[in-house]
Amino acid sequence: MTFQSNTVDTPRTIPGQGIDAQPRKGLSALAVDDEPGMRHFLEKALETRFARVDTAGSVEMAQAMFDGHDYSTIVLDVSLPGKSGLAWLNELRQGGYEGDVILITGYADMDTAIGALRAGAQDFLQKPFRIDQLWYALDRAADQNRLKRENFVLKRAVSNLQQNEQVMVGESPIVRQLRKLVAKVAPTDSTVLLTGESGSGKEVLARTLHGMSLRSERPFVPINCGAISPELIESELFGHAKGAFTGANESHQGLFYYAQGGTLFLDEIGELPLSMQTKLLRVLEDRRIRPVGSTKEVDVDVRIVAATNVNLDVEVKRGRFRQDLYYRLQVMPIEMPPLRSRPEDVELLANYFIKIFAKKLRIDALKISPEMLARLQAYEWPGNVRELRNFIERSLILGYFPKEDLPLNLNLDDRSEVEEDPQDESLEQVEKAHILRVLNACSGNKSEAARRLGVSRKTLERKCMAWSQE
Repeated sequence: MTFQSNTVDTPRTIPGQGIDAQPRKGLSALAVDDEPGMRHFLEKALETRFARVDTAGSVEMAQAMFDGHDYSTIVLDVSLPGKSGLAWLNELRQGGYEGDVILITGYADMDTAIGALRAGAQDFLQKPFRIDQLWYALDRAADQNRLKRENFVLKRAVSNLQQNEQVMVGESPIVRQLRKLVAKVAPTDSTVLLTGESGSGKEVLARTLHGMSLRSERPFVPINCGAISPELIESELFGHAKGAFTGANESHQGLFYYAQGGTLFLDEIGELPLSMQTKLLRVLEDRRIRPVGSTKEVDVDVRIVAATNVNLDVEVKRGRFRQDLYYRLQVMPIEMPPLRSRPEDVELLANYFIKIFAKKLRIDALKISPEMLARLQAYEWPGNVRELRNFIERSLILGYFPKEDLPLNLNLDDRSEVEEDPQDESLEQVEKAHILRVLNACSGNKSEAARRLGVSRKTLERKCMAWSQE
């Protein structure tokens, strides 16, 4: 069927589809059709929705373009000279391509439509079609991919509790001031570096930033950089092509792909290997990634929020962290205060966790007596909010608050080991003192100390090793 120019209507908005005339940031499209008139129509239509649009008149031309660039969307004619669009689509899907594909044809029948959907097309349009019909198909395809990404993100969630903890609990002056700062930073796309002790709530703060941002409807994807081996971290972040290394039997999309349009939270950024720091710096500057073993660069539209419990300034001086990456990350630095600096929030947090765990465990809630509240507020919580949360969960399981879990030196009548003027000490010195105190209380048992501190044994051993070299 010959393309008729009178079908090119003035763009019309589809109710409920949220159509706009602004190109989608970081996204690109490839239109493949052997008719020059249709290619021109598709190019002009797609330019209103994508930052980059390329066109090709055959599968061979399209393959050459595809080999050099990763397109988020392909609009593909079924009938093409040489290899058919349907055959190429099958090859693309078998090769691991997961972008949106809209098939178009002038000779539609039921068998062709079924074959298109089985091959992996998200939609199927018969020529001639209007520009708003194309937009509608593009939106449907984007929604399907968005749901797939969100499903992947939900499966990665560690627990329902973590998913619920997306607000900062507390009414202390320091938390109120923190909320005001977050409200200013969240609507921007600026990179944020969160600092603070382990367990202080940096991921909760990152989720709050995402929830208050313009990206809140898109995925929030967290990754602990210290929990993944250096050999796998690049593939985990950027993905890999089929055959990129031994065992790569099929292509794999990285976390940047699943965070597209949303926020990627890089926890424990200080644990990132130097080789990956260089590659992450390039991503922050160019907004492109290259999957392992691939020759194509992929445009990404992701906001980066990083977090660390180590002093990156010190790590830079020791040669363990790139100075240029450090400066690039701390566009907007935010420090999460330790729990001991806001004892007035302990009661709110404790009751918050009691409510959550009582519901989750389906047991009766405990009431905090004035004596126990005083003990909780006097305790310095070296493991911060995470340690308090674990203490409350353990208490609900036992049916009482185990006072023996709180070190004896924290008794209200005995504060001899509490520093009288900690303001003269740096955050690193205070952290070191707390960790050594807990290690001493655990008779040097690092596994038990790590459990009480709410950190991994690997993190604890790394800190002890660093202190031994000072």
